[in-house]
Amino acid sequence: MYRKCLKRVIDTTLACIALVLLSPVFLILAVVIPLDSKGPVFFVQERLGKNGRIFKIYKFRTMVVGAIHIGAGVDTYEGDPRITRVGGFLRKTSLDEFPQLINIIKGDMAIIGPRPLLDGTPYRYADYPEAYRPRFDVLPGMFCSVDVKYRADVTFEKHMEMDVDYVGHIRFGSDVAIFFGTFFTVLQMKSVYHEAPASEDAELEVPSADAQAADTSKEEVKTK
Repeated sequence: MYRKCLKRVIDTTLACIALVLLSPVFLILAVVIPLDSKGPVFFVQERLGKNGRIFKIYKFRTMVVGAIHIGAGVDTYEGDPRITRVGGFLRKTSLDEFPQLINIIKGDMAIIGPRPLLDGTPYRYADYPEAYRPRFDVLPGMFCSVDVKYRADVTFEKHMEMDVDYVGHIRFGSDVAIFFGTFFTVLQMKSVYHEAPASEDAELEVPSADAQAADTSKEEVKTK
């Protein structure tokens, strides 16, 4: 009953309430993000949803425009020069994820569920191993069980294993535990980034403000 009906009702209700309560924070960020780095307030990217459906995810922009074409590509790491000053704070506190409340209201996502992945990183939807495919049987989540213990400090295989286990044991109690567990993990501000690549240049050049403004506004590196 919870999985088939109540979960969606609870998610939508809580997302609407949260969006109203957080609107002052959103307004502040709408001012400081473009002041810190030229470009749009929001980052929009296509992700894999339930049953492999592609949808557009919303986040607050945390990196320079065109970051995916610079340095480590889709990976981020501690001290990554592509991350803006405001963006570093947003990532550590997970505030960059909160525009996904809009995705929840639209029906693209849930509050708790497997994180939505990029199509093709590392697999296209059709190419995912059979053992991992159950993770796509439910709406992807704003937060997931991996966030409680690991955040970014986890292997892809372990991430998939935990996602599949979550989908097989969805309960109201477990969702509540994941939500508050994630909250306390975020407060510690640990395991926000992947390990820096050994070959990454510490003096990586970031595009000028003018070049950033001229680039496309919908390309950025994935958060998780």
